[in-house]
Amino acid sequence: MMSRNEALELLKSHVRSDVLLKHCYASEAVMAALAGRAGGDRDFWALTGLLHDLDFETTKDDPSKHGLGTAEILKDRDFPAEGIEAIKGHNAEALGIQRTRMGKALSCAESVTGLIVATALVQPDRKLASVKPSSVRKRVKEKAFARNVDRGMIALCEEIGVPLDEFIDMSVAAMKGIAGDLGL
Repeated sequence: MMSRNEALELLKSHVRSDVLLKHCYASEAVMAALAGRAGGDRDFWALTGLLHDLDFETTKDDPSKHGLGTAEILKDRDFPAEGIEAIKGHNAEALGIQRTRMGKALSCAESVTGLIVATALVQPDRKLASVKPSSVRKRVKEKAFARNVDRGMIALCEEIGVPLDEFIDMSVAAMKGIAGDLGL
């Protein structure tokens, strides 16, 4: 499997948007934390989170292709099939496929990052350090807040055996751990 440095190089060769890069870093951090709790391989799950949107900039206008381009890129680099299936699975509805367990993990992990970032941005200092998990839990129930964040995707954590409150706690902590990389 590729190293994190190789994965970062690959990510930066396909992703130009600073916002998307930060989303990938946040997804990596949450997937690493989730792996520890859900029994996955930490490094592998983290790399899957980091690389899940390699093709987003080229497929954003055609959701029926999102994930497939990333799968092609990673297939040529001997990335494990389980990770490729998870990456495709984070866009399962548009691709007409079923999510694997790891695909559910990736879907909830990458979705919760948007809610946590939005919660940080409404703090007076606009910093992750000020975000309390209880604030994120409250925001989950506010459909008008960060309305593009799919709460159903976040709730997939329950399907892999991680209660929602625990998932939010670990996700906030994971993102706080890389706050500098996220500019928050």
